[in-house]
Amino acid sequence: MTKLSVNINKIATLRNARGGNCPDVLKVALDCETFGAEGITVHPRPDERHIRYQDVRLLKSQLTTEFNIEGNPQSSFMDLVLEVLPHQVTLVPDAHDAITSNSGWDTQAHFHFLQDITSTLTGKGIRTSIFVGTNPKDIEYAAKIGANRVELYTEPYASQYPKNREDAIRAFLQAAQVARENGLEVNAGHDLNLENLSYFHQTIPWVMEVSIGHALIADALYLGLEATIQAYLKCLK
Repeated sequence: MTKLSVNINKIATLRNARGGNCPDVLKVALDCETFGAEGITVHPRPDERHIRYQDVRLLKSQLTTEFNIEGNPQSSFMDLVLEVLPHQVTLVPDAHDAITSNSGWDTQAHFHFLQDITSTLTGKGIRTSIFVGTNPKDIEYAAKIGANRVELYTEPYASQYPKNREDAIRAFLQAAQVARENGLEVNAGHDLNLENLSYFHQTIPWVMEVSIGHALIADALYLGLEATIQAYLKCLK
């Protein structure tokens, strides 16, 4: 069954807008677990404009579900994850000033860099996932790098879904098949929502985990956090 990991970056963004500790990032994360989320995802960036490094430390000490930390593996990020030792690290090629993730890795061009990073992480027992698009070569090279999983960057699927969902899913189904053929497990994330998640899951049921933040938190403004998490879990049944 595909797990739902809730990305709580937007909760931290809201907190940081006014200072103080409202909303409480840790409490929201624990509530997400209570309401049925099977994992918590954070994406700490160097400027700490949403999730702060200290949030990551506090969350690791309190969470009872899977903890996934995303980010560009620069030195400060690597120091943090090797200190915290989460269940999973997802390597994302974000520029320091990126508003949000907007592409996957060119795993051929960055092969040796990613191989060194992945070896360090897996050597510490951390499951390592590489954020990729649907190019089969990038997935094949992720396997050669030694990653445990790839996370498919699903924004192109989400943007095309309202026009033609069969066309939207085609490249992702092929990419997921290539991953499986190369011994990689598959995660997915970016712009998945209550409209498009069910079809994605029905077509690629072997996806291990979806990481969803922006849409889920936006839906929670109307539905409430508990009802929203339950609605997303229903999409994955």
